[in-house]
Amino acid sequence: MTSPEIDLQFEALLNYLKRSRGFDFTGYKRSSLSRRVQKRMQAIDIDQYDEYLDYLQVRPEEFLPLFNTLLINVTTFFRDRPFWDFLSSEILPRIIAQKESNEPIRIWSAGCASGEEAYSLAMALADLLGVEQFQQRVKIYATDVDEEALYHARQATYQAGEVADVPPEFLATYFEPVEVSSKEDEVSRYTFRKDLRRAVIFGRHDLIQDAPISKVDLLVCRNTLMYFNAETQAKILMRFHFALRDGGYLFLGKAEMLLNNATMFTLVDLRCRVFAKIAQAMTRDRMVLINPNGGDAITTPLPNRVRLQEAAFDNSPLARIVVDLNGNLALASERARSLFNITPRHIGHPFQDIEISYRPVELRSCIEAVYRDQPVVSVRDVTWHQPNGESVHLDIQVAVLTDSAGDRLGASISFIDMTRYKRMQEELGHSNQAVEMAYEELQTTNEELETTNEELQSTNEELETTNEELQSTNEELETMNEELQSTNEELQTVNDELQRRSEDLNQTNYSLESILASLKSGVVVLDRDLRVQIWNHKTEDYWGVSAHETIGQHFLNLDIGLPVEQLRLCIRNCLQGISDPANEVTLPAVDRRGRSLQCQVSCTPLMGDEQDVQGVILLMEAQPK
Repeated sequence: MTSPEIDLQFEALLNYLKRSRGFDFTGYKRSSLSRRVQKRMQAIDIDQYDEYLDYLQVRPEEFLPLFNTLLINVTTFFRDRPFWDFLSSEILPRIIAQKESNEPIRIWSAGCASGEEAYSLAMALADLLGVEQFQQRVKIYATDVDEEALYHARQATYQAGEVADVPPEFLATYFEPVEVSSKEDEVSRYTFRKDLRRAVIFGRHDLIQDAPISKVDLLVCRNTLMYFNAETQAKILMRFHFALRDGGYLFLGKAEMLLNNATMFTLVDLRCRVFAKIAQAMTRDRMVLINPNGGDAITTPLPNRVRLQEAAFDNSPLARIVVDLNGNLALASERARSLFNITPRHIGHPFQDIEISYRPVELRSCIEAVYRDQPVVSVRDVTWHQPNGESVHLDIQVAVLTDSAGDRLGASISFIDMTRYKRMQEELGHSNQAVEMAYEELQTTNEELETTNEELQSTNEELETTNEELQSTNEELETMNEELQSTNEELQTVNDELQRRSEDLNQTNYSLESILASLKSGVVVLDRDLRVQIWNHKTEDYWGVSAHETIGQHFLNLDIGLPVEQLRLCIRNCLQGISDPANEVTLPAVDRRGRSLQCQVSCTPLMGDEQDVQGVILLMEAQPK
C-alpha cells in the first residue's frame, strides 16, 4: 500500500510537469503512470519522488528521456489486421457512399505516435478512392502530445522491419525505397510517397486540454483511452462526440470499450471496436460550452442521481414536457416527442413557436394561470389528431415546478393518454363500473411497468459494474503488454549493439593473429605475473612448443631451448619501467631441431590505457652460430 506521503510527492511531481512543460498527466491512471516514472528513476538511481523533482528542476535536459518513458509510442502499420480489414471493407465504403463525389472527407487519428496509423488510413482510402480523388478530397489530421514522435512521423521514413506488416502491393504502390544496403542489395529504408503525404497533417494536440478538431467523418483513437482514468475518459469521449459529424464513426483499440455512453455512441461492431455517433445526444452528454477563443471545452459531469432522474423522466409512459421561466421548451419525454413530433432542434426554442403550445388546446394561458395562483390546471377530454389519421384522447395537467426553497423553476405539462379509457367507456355505455375497472387496469399496468423497469435497471447496473471491472483489468494488462514490448525493443537494440561490437572485436583479433603469424621474429607477451598471453607461430617454430601448451603458463618455468632464467632481470626492469640497455640481451640457445643458435631478445613494456605497465613484450631473433 502506498503511503499518503508518497502519494502527495507523486502528485506534486505531476503538477510540476503540468506547470513547467504543459504536459497534464493528472488524468492518467496512477498505477501505470507511477510504474513508468519509477522505471526512469531507477535508470538514474533515484528512489524518492521528491528527490526526482529536485533533479528535474536542476537538470532540464532530463525532461526528454522522462517523456519518452511516459509516452509509450508502440504502434505498427495496420495494427490488429482483422480490425483494419473491417474498417476498409465496411466503414470507409459507408463514409464514401454518404458523400457527394466532390465532398471532402475528414479523418482524425488521435494519439498517432510515429505516424504508422495515419499512413495506414491514407493507404486504405487511396486504395478505395484512387490516388487522384484521394489527393482532392481527403484530409487526415494526425495528432499526438509527443513532439519527438511527431518529428519522426513527419519524416515518413521507416526501416524495412517497420513496414513488414504493410501488404506487398501497398508497399510497392505507396512507398519509395530510400537506400540500398551493401549486403545482397536489400532495401533498408522506405519513405511514404510525398504527393500523398500532403493529405496527412501532423500536429501536437493534448486530448485533455486542447479543443477537438471538428466535422470529422472518422475518428481513430486506438489504445490511448486506456491510459486515462474513468473521469478523464468521459471528458475525452464528450470531445470526440463533438468532433464527429452526425453518424460519424469512432474506431477504438482492442482493449477499449464504451460502457456508459449509450446516449452518445451506438455499437457498430463489438469485436472490431467500431462505434457510431448518435446525432443530437441528450443535453447532459454534450459539451455544454466551447471556449470562443479556441481553448478548452468546459464539461460538468452530473451525479448518478441526476442521471437517473433524467432517465426516469425520459422513459415515463406519460407524455410530458417542461417549459422554463423564460418561455422556452426545456425538456420533452420520449412519449411526448413521438406523440407531438417534437425534434431535438425544438429544445431551447420559444414554446409559443411550437405547434403543441396552441394545438390541440391553448396551453400558454394554462401556464400563466399556474404562475399566478393555481397549483395545478387540468384540461380534460382533449382530442389530438395524429398525422396517420388516428385520434388520441388526452387529459392534460399543467403544474408549476419549484425547488426546495419554493422558488419557481418552470411549468410541467403532462398528457395522460385516455384513448383506451375513452373507447372502453363508449363500448360499455358510459358504465361507471367499466370506467373504474379500466382505470384500475391502467394503473396496475403502469405500476407493473415501473416495477419491471426498476428490476431491469438494477440488473443493468450490476452488469455495468462487472463490465467496468473487466475492462479495467483488460486495460491494465494491455498497458503492461505494451510496456514489455517497449522494453523488449530496447533490449533488442542493446543486443544488436553488442553483436556489432563482438564482430568488431573478432575482426580485430583476427587481424592481430594474422600480423603475429606473419612476423619473422618470435613474439611472446607476458602479463605482470609473467604468465604467457601470446605465443606466435615463429616462437613455436624456434622452440618446438605450441601456443596452447604455453598460454597461461609461467614463462620462467618453461622448459625450452632458451635459458629463460637469464631474462629475469630484463623482464623485471620492464615491469618497473626502468629503461636500461640490459633490456636487450643475446643468449646461446638450442632450437627444436637441436641446432645451436645465438638468440637476441628485446624486452619492451606493455602499456595500458592509463599509461601503466600491464606486462612485457619479448621480441626474439635467432641466428645460427
